[in-house]
Amino acid sequence: MVRISATEFQKSPGHYQDLALQHPVTVTRNGRNLIVVISASEYHRLKRRDREVLGLDDFTEADLHAIRSTQPAPGSDKFDAELK
Repeated sequence: MVRISATEFQKSPGHYQDLALQHPVTVTRNGRNLIVVISASEYHRLKRRDREVLGLDDFTEADLHAIRSTQPAPGSDKFDAELK
């Protein structure tokens, strides 16, 4: 992923828009991530995944075994009171 400052993005927005068609471009301000520029097709792909609902038939036996054998992380019992 390409990472540039907001100032640099403002100098050449067309260049970074073209680059975003191939790779996400992270724009920073004061060294912190501000936005990520991605292609429209990548955005729509992510939005479709956002709404995807899976049924049990969509999982492999290995997936189901991994889910069934999952154990809580050490220390997670301190949150048990929130279930009551």
